[in-house]
Amino acid sequence: MIAIIDYGMGNLHSVSKAVERLGCASVVTADPKVLAEADGLILPGVGAFGDAMEQLRSLELDRLLHGLTSGGKPLLGICLGMQLLFSTSEEHGDHEGLNLLQGKVVRFQGDYKVPHMGWNQLEYRQQSPLFEGLEEGHVYFVHSYHVKPEDDKDLLAVTDYNQPVTAIVGRGSIYGMQFHPEKSGDLGMRLLNNFVRLCGSKVHG
Repeated sequence: MIAIIDYGMGNLHSVSKAVERLGCASVVTADPKVLAEADGLILPGVGAFGDAMEQLRSLELDRLLHGLTSGGKPLLGICLGMQLLFSTSEEHGDHEGLNLLQGKVVRFQGDYKVPHMGWNQLEYRQQSPLFEGLEEGHVYFVHSYHVKPEDDKDLLAVTDYNQPVTAIVGRGSIYGMQFHPEKSGDLGMRLLNNFVRLCGSKVHG
């Protein structure tokens, strides 16, 4: 079973439905016991970084996630959820993140359209179980801020939007996708499927 973390700021329904379409049981919850018993966790997110961290702290989910991931529990952050995995963000002031991965979330700067919205090609930078059996393809992005990881080894895939933009990150059992896999057609669903598989959860096929 995959637990989708409910902290009041996420595209919970669409992510939950996507996991179910893969033939895997899912639950939307903030219950520490249920999260601890799940095969893997998904941290979705829509909204502002500071507000999201405030919600996570108020529910004491920040400490819980540190404990569970240090024990090897697989975690996937999606969109804002990926950004929350990192150390800090400059969105509407300076905010501390979960610091599960080191790096900073910064705003796009330049003479081009912000937010970055639409379909862009992935470029895999490293091997990862997330990419097993998958070719590079297009996925769907909607974001005004992007992550600059401190360690290049955490950078699994980029896309090009006037510069190389962090698209997928990973270290150990912690992963993040800046795009929305649940809205990214076949490739997005297959990436999500590979995450579910590495959690050890049952899926069809």
